Amino acid sequence: MGKIICFISDQFADFEITLAFHKMKNVGEKEVLSMGYNYETVVSESGLYYKPNLTVNEAMELNDIEGLIIPGGPIRTQKIELTVLINKLDQEEKLIAAICHGPQYLGRAGVLNRRKFTTSCSIEKIHELGVENPFPRENFLDQRVVRDGHVITAKGRAFVDFSFEIFDYLGIYQGKNEEREQLFKDIMDR
Repeated sequence: MGKIICFISDQFADFEITLAFHKMKNVGEKEVLSMGYNYETVVSESGLYYKPNLTVNEAMELNDIEGLIIPGGPIRTQKIELTVLINKLDQEEKLIAAICHGPQYLGRAGVLNRRKFTTSCSIEKIHELGVENPFPRENFLDQRVVRDGHVITAKGRAFVDFSFEIFDYLGIYQGKNEEREQLFKDIMDR
């Protein structure tokens, strides 16, 4: 069984990935781990504290990563070790999924230069922040979720759609269509 790694950093949007990780672990029986640049506790957008299970450098040594999930959060700088890990997983055609502002890391790693993608981060926001635009806008699609091969991106408000796209990619509900449909109905009825 492969590991699903989640990159966490200060002010990450934990609500965007909770459904995905809950079902990956409990229905898909995947091993899920949080990863940071170091072991320092981070505080999410919701104010909850999270302590990484492993560092990005330690993740580089694993040979059983099945996927990397990157939630949204602030636009920030990127350390080289994360870029190296993203490129390694891309070359291995492992699942790489990022939501809201999370695709910024894929953009800086060059993954989005050859893939269609979406993000919640507008050009106006980039200009307002006065930072270099990490997104190759010629590949941007104004859609809720975009799946291009093993890379899945989504807008932040599409976290349910994002989760289901990951479930489909990983085959978590394969052969369990009734269970999948009931979960979707339950979520949409709330």
